[in-house]
Amino acid sequence: MSSADRVTTFADFAERADYSLLDQLQPDPQARADGRDHRPRQVLSGHYVPVAPTPLPDPELVAHSQALFAELGLSEALVNDERFRQLFSGDITAATGPMRPHGWATGYALSIYGTEYIQQCPFGTGNGYGDGRAISVFEGVFEGRRWEFQLKGGGPTPYCRGADGRAVLRSSVREFLAQELMQALGVPTSRSLSLFMSRTEAVRRPWYSPGSRAFEPDVMVDNPAAITTRVAPSFLRVGQLELFARRARSNAHPAALRELQQITTHLIERHYRVEIDAALPFAEQVPELASLFRGRLTALVANWMRVGYCQGNFNSDNCAAGGFTLDYGPFGFCELFDPRFQPWTGGGEHFCFFNQPAAAEVNYGMFVKSLRPLLADNPHALAQLEVIQDGFAGAMAQALEAMWAGKLGLTRYDPELVQELLQLLASSRADYTRAFRRLSELAAHPAAAISEQLSALQQSFYLPSSEALDGQWSRWLERWGAAITAQGDPLASAAAMEQLNPAITWREWQVVPAYEQAAQGDTSLIRELQALFSRPCEAPPPELAARYDHLRPRAFFQAGGVSHYSCSS
Repeated sequence: MSSADRVTTFADFAERADYSLLDQLQPDPQARADGRDHRPRQVLSGHYVPVAPTPLPDPELVAHSQALFAELGLSEALVNDERFRQLFSGDITAATGPMRPHGWATGYALSIYGTEYIQQCPFGTGNGYGDGRAISVFEGVFEGRRWEFQLKGGGPTPYCRGADGRAVLRSSVREFLAQELMQALGVPTSRSLSLFMSRTEAVRRPWYSPGSRAFEPDVMVDNPAAITTRVAPSFLRVGQLELFARRARSNAHPAALRELQQITTHLIERHYRVEIDAALPFAEQVPELASLFRGRLTALVANWMRVGYCQGNFNSDNCAAGGFTLDYGPFGFCELFDPRFQPWTGGGEHFCFFNQPAAAEVNYGMFVKSLRPLLADNPHALAQLEVIQDGFAGAMAQALEAMWAGKLGLTRYDPELVQELLQLLASSRADYTRAFRRLSELAAHPAAAISEQLSALQQSFYLPSSEALDGQWSRWLERWGAAITAQGDPLASAAAMEQLNPAITWREWQVVPAYEQAAQGDTSLIRELQALFSRPCEAPPPELAARYDHLRPRAFFQAGGVSHYSCSS
């Protein structure tokens, strides 16, 4: 990229503005024109509500993503630009040139495992549920790609349900760093551009007292208010389509079906137009959309399983219709291997680590259900849609099989080898990331003595092994080594495995000090973790490995706010 192409000033940034959502979709007809719309109310129609964010007082920059700045073609000098800092700490008066003088929030529906809910809506109708504290403030084209910029913690909207619309520094640091890591791991994700905090505005949330072993938070704490600017091609969710489909099915208002078609067309334009021919009749584009989203969603969940990520709360409103990771609230990464791993106290087993494929299938079912009203007069297209939906389980299984084969360096999936390995990992109380990384190293020398291989692998176990377990591992290693050898190039298998099995993972007990120190003005640990997370598949230098590449200390098991936490953010 030439220096002439880089965005070096806020005026340059503003010139990239291109508001497709505001231009193509319908505003709430009851909205205020000035965006001063901060109290809870029912939103009965329209795709968005114009809302002005609430600025953070005395904002301080905590972090910015150098990788995303580079990808967008933004000069890092922008982080010191006063208008840039104003906008992304919540002051929309910084808008200039072709920028809009207000942001926007969107409504969506909630379903949990296929059951439609309106209980969280304060009006009992579902018309008050949506972006309660997320306000988009900019949409533009950078380096030939469209991006939407959204403030998380930008203050209340009509969907706030009486809350303060703020995010706390703790959850904001977690989201910022997790997005950096997931991007580097090759997992489709929303991104964070910048993170600002305020020392003069605090918000009160339930959390855990020092050393707490409580399951639920046991104290109320004051937290610095913060705003992250998260960036994605769009923030369209399955829950949004679901909201408009519910209205269309119930004939909630005369334009309900048209609004569903408009947002579906907009989804195609934002995420799938390259793959869907615009010349096709709309009724033929809809099954194409369903097929493409199925492929993206199954690939996404397989990637989550690959890196040990657990979404924690994979409702339809937390499922991006573009097929990437959207919600970083009650998420976590599996350390001690447990298929039932679930860090969120409110999640339950239905959203645990190994149940994510099932949760994805239910969300996909709600997505397809939302498309059906558009095809009511087209039996052929409806039949196509049904076939595509029926194929979800097979597509998910295929994606998972390819993922497990890749993690083991195999060209073909071996169900017995994989299932036996997972049982051994559970029996040995193994660390998920360290165990697969050790296997990646062992794959280069499959003929090495089994005793040496086993000794290396035991470095990932949380409990001492036993003679019986060692025997099972030895037999498994022999079979796996023979499979690697039969493929002909162990070094190539090992290299491929190292690109899929990271050397470094998210460990909550290592992230906690980063946000605690940031609250005191020290952001050095955040910067260190950013650098570490930017190359997770590379072995870290010895001094960093000594701090970050080891098993969870016993003190952090069952520790409130570390091994488990509420979604109070």
